[in-house]
Amino acid sequence: MTRRVPLTRLALVLLLAAGVGWMLTHQHWLRLESIEPALRALGIWAPIGFILFYATATVLFFSGALLGLAGGALFGPVWGTAWNLIGATLGATAAFLLARTVAGDWMARRVGGRLRRLVEGVTAEGWRSVALMRLVPLVPFNLLNYALGLTGISLPVYVLISAICMLPGAVAYTWLGYAGRSAVVGDTAALRYGLLGFGVLAMIAFLPRLFRRFRTQEPAWIESDELQRRLAGGDPVMLLDVRQPDEFTKPPGHLPGAINVPLAELADRTPDLARRKQPIVVVCKTDRRSAHAAADLSAAGVEDVAVLRGGTDGWHQRGLTLE
Repeated sequence: MTRRVPLTRLALVLLLAAGVGWMLTHQHWLRLESIEPALRALGIWAPIGFILFYATATVLFFSGALLGLAGGALFGPVWGTAWNLIGATLGATAAFLLARTVAGDWMARRVGGRLRRLVEGVTAEGWRSVALMRLVPLVPFNLLNYALGLTGISLPVYVLISAICMLPGAVAYTWLGYAGRSAVVGDTAALRYGLLGFGVLAMIAFLPRLFRRFRTQEPAWIESDELQRRLAGGDPVMLLDVRQPDEFTKPPGHLPGAINVPLAELADRTPDLARRKQPIVVVCKTDRRSAHAAADLSAAGVEDVAVLRGGTDGWHQRGLTLE
């Protein structure tokens, strides 16, 4: 029994490699003039055939953009969008599960250091990670499907958020494909669909910036007197000092009980801070670095973060205790 799992994984890897190799050597089968007759032969089952073809091609790293254009050319702007989105979602889900089955356990056992912290950070972010990576095309679509399978993100969250965030792209490429096919046969009104498709693509280009602005909120602020009252009352606040170690230790000192995490190292410590589920007050000499750190923590999903207004300078000027 213990040998069957590795052999099964090896078989899946070999099958995937064989499929990718076939795809690379049979590119002519993936052109519109080859796909269309095959789908027509399926009759009423053509949409199902296209969805399964789309999903399989996605697993085998074929371009989703080209498949989206083909769906628009073959099925029109409405049904083409539906079949494209279903096919892309099924393919992305299959790749996600394939990566988790083949390499999920190995990833959990063997990976350490920065890569482990990265995986833990993506997992902690959950749906936000999926949405951000779908909307910000830094990682190719097909590769991203496999990469997310190596994290601890749950399957339902991955499928739902992927489908939602892939919808704008599905609409854009489908309508562009439909417009191109119609223009070839002389339908000048189809140019409107093309313009709509380009408009949606332009909107997608601005979505990452809008998404980042949505996630990065203005940090909350706390005054020295209020913080002193909370600490005196036993409020379990974590004081996070983001100055350099030499600044942290030299006179006039730091707030009692503060922990020192330099701003440059904050990204590596963020997953651990997020797991503590504890109110955080970020501190620096004034409040510039701490405001930047608080914004980064909030964008990473850490809740209940505030900035000490005036920093240790302001705290010291009020005659409050420093260590």
